[in-house]
Amino acid sequence: MTNADDIWRDVFVTGLKNAHAVENQALALMDRQIDRALNFTEVADRLKAHRLETEGQILRLETLLEGFDEKPSGLKDAALSLGGNLAAIGHSFAEDEILKNAFANYAFENFEAASYRALIILAESGGYAAAYDPLAATLEEEVRMARWVDESLPMLVEKHLELRRAGENSSR
Repeated sequence: MTNADDIWRDVFVTGLKNAHAVENQALALMDRQIDRALNFTEVADRLKAHRLETEGQILRLETLLEGFDEKPSGLKDAALSLGGNLAAIGHSFAEDEILKNAFANYAFENFEAASYRALIILAESGGYAAAYDPLAATLEEEVRMARWVDESLPMLVEKHLELRRAGENSSR
């Protein structure tokens, strides 16, 4: 018979490893977008700031995993990082790359927030109180980034149109 604590631990540790891989995917996405946001410095600046947060999130996850004598999944990290690069490359051919990136970022940030909400629920129900604060801090950062993406969309659309009307590169 499987112990309920073992099931909780397995689900929680898998969630931490998955979150670690998703954060590596986020780094790949942000790096590509930062390099390409030539006419949208406000986007590049916000992505650079969130990239630093993401590096901190990765360290928090690694610390939590170490508490279980676990390590991140190199395979998951590599696969999702590659996926992030491919997704960013896919948008680079679009005339409205900046807008497509904003749509994808909104979905991605909300996906991350939902993942951290679930991890917090697992931490609370599993009795791992030490995980709550690091996960809550990351959740707050992801929610804040999702809010910024949402609130900046009107500005991005207008700037995209202005650049396009002026005959400048409006895609990035």
